[in-house]
Amino acid sequence: MDEDRTKGKLFVISGPSGAGKGTIVSRVREDLGPNRAVLSISMTTRGPRPGEEDGKQYFFVTKEDFCKKIQEGGLLEYAEVYGNYYGTPRSYVMENIENGRDVILEIDIQGALNVKKAFPEGILIFVAPPSLSVLRDRLTGRNTDAEDVIRLRLSKAVSELSHIPAYDYLIINDVLEEAVKKTESIFISEHMRVSESRMGRLMAEYEGE
Repeated sequence: MDEDRTKGKLFVISGPSGAGKGTIVSRVREDLGPNRAVLSISMTTRGPRPGEEDGKQYFFVTKEDFCKKIQEGGLLEYAEVYGNYYGTPRSYVMENIENGRDVILEIDIQGALNVKKAFPEGILIFVAPPSLSVLRDRLTGRNTDAEDVIRLRLSKAVSELSHIPAYDYLIINDVLEEAVKKTESIFISEHMRVSESRMGRLMAEYEGE
């Protein structure tokens, strides 16, 4: 498989709650392996919870350090949630990309669009359910939300679907196995794009014959 693995790429995955994006991300990471794909680690100002380790679940920093990162342009995106800040550190993403690993960022739509502005090379993938009725069945089947919460999630899903045109790829998660394969094919095809590095290696091989 003639892939360009000199550098990794940033894949940003979004979708409505219940669309199955988390499951797809887990399967893709498992299939590709840790040397080819890693999950982005967010930076946060909230304190660690029991069992959480700095640099594993999150990078835990003070609010002062977080604000400094913002001023320095050290975050690809950030948001405030219930008084705490969360963001994607540029340095972690770039370090992995430079070392040839793809970075997966599972994030909401607003964050994804902000990442695209800060890092235009990022590849945006939207995971959608085959229909709203299927999405309702999945949300109901989880037995974790009350009916009013499910209605709210469905309403939000309709709004989220309107942002699909801003994404590079659309995955309809009807059959999970097929959705995983299609997502993995995007990872592979993005590394098959014509690039100066691939052309350089090819020409060097031709000239060496």
